[in-house]
Amino acid sequence: MQNVLISGASVAGPVLAYWLRQYGFEPTIVERTPALRHGLGGHAVDLFGSGVEVARRMGIGEAVQAARTRTELMTLFRNGKKPVEINVDKLSSGISDRHVEILRGELTSLLYDATRDRVEYLFGDSIATLNDDGQGVDVTFEHSEPRRFDLVIGADGMHSTVRRLAFGPEESMRRPLGGYLGVYSMPDELALGNRMFVHMEIGKIASTYGVHQTGQARAAFLFRRREELQYDYRDKDQQKRILADEFRDYGWEVPRLLKHLDAAEDFYFDSITQITLDSWQRGRIGLVGDAGYCPGPAVGGGTSLAVVTAYVLAGELAAARADLPSGLRNYENKIRRFVDLSRAVGPKVMGSIIPDSATALRAVPIAASVLPHLPLWVQRKLWSQNGVGKALDSLPLPDYSDLIRVPQS
Repeated sequence: MQNVLISGASVAGPVLAYWLRQYGFEPTIVERTPALRHGLGGHAVDLFGSGVEVARRMGIGEAVQAARTRTELMTLFRNGKKPVEINVDKLSSGISDRHVEILRGELTSLLYDATRDRVEYLFGDSIATLNDDGQGVDVTFEHSEPRRFDLVIGADGMHSTVRRLAFGPEESMRRPLGGYLGVYSMPDELALGNRMFVHMEIGKIASTYGVHQTGQARAAFLFRRREELQYDYRDKDQQKRILADEFRDYGWEVPRLLKHLDAAEDFYFDSITQITLDSWQRGRIGLVGDAGYCPGPAVGGGTSLAVVTAYVLAGELAAARADLPSGLRNYENKIRRFVDLSRAVGPKVMGSIIPDSATALRAVPIAASVLPHLPLWVQRKLWSQNGVGKALDSLPLPDYSDLIRVPQS
């Protein structure tokens, strides 16, 4: 049985491991953080079209639907202007007729539960070195004993260790889009329930939405910067200071939101940056999801992209079982157009959700309030022309069912 090491236990990694196990491989997932991170933390992410279908084929479709955030109404605020209320379901239906918004932590937990009994997990560890000799990959870890694998896949996010070791420094592959995202949990002091409040200014957004599973709320912030901020992506205290300084004088409900920042244990902060490589495979080492082609957090449909491309990668490896490097190349060819479309969407979406001018600040609420009331075919056409709908719902899923060797449980 061929063994595959996957770095990263968030989204792409467990999806890949699930399907590799179905096809008769022996996958191992190594994850730097402890298992306790799985829960209801993280920001809300989206699954569109093909991503929802992959979840269904994995047997977790109903659980994913049950775990959706259930945000029904979004209220947009601007200084001195009347609030605008928007039906969230109607707004997203124009992008895809199959859409689920779910907390990232809950999706990760569902994927872990679907794989934990048949996939080896190494929590609290990370890859230290990789040596691909053409016949296999020798791997050393920070804590575990060295091992040899037939294939190594980096599914470890935008700051991928596998990518750094096998493809080079991150700096040469980054394309910053000029924005930043911060998210954390807090008490639902505004009694939001299934609502979302969004306040917009030029270059900044502050928002909060209810989490029905916990009775808490999430605070989420987006802002633009002309010059890239320099910070350690693992230093949460430094990142909290950056966010607090950026919104200290913002007004609205932000002081209420920021008072919970220091105590937040599930705080997430990063730049809205794309990862651009010409190729996502080197011999017996490959990349999937944000590690290979991050389209930009919050703006490019990265979660759905990760789910779909991990499914395709597993299928292509199974189809080329005797020649795994060939399977990596076939995977790359199959997903390239999908990845290119997702990358193109990022700058457009960022321009829409973080107004960069007074004109945009006026236009965004108008467009968001009008769009849900248009006929569905008109919405679909507009989203498609913009590139968003085409990117997020565009990859037909191949059928690899004839390659399954292990019955689904």
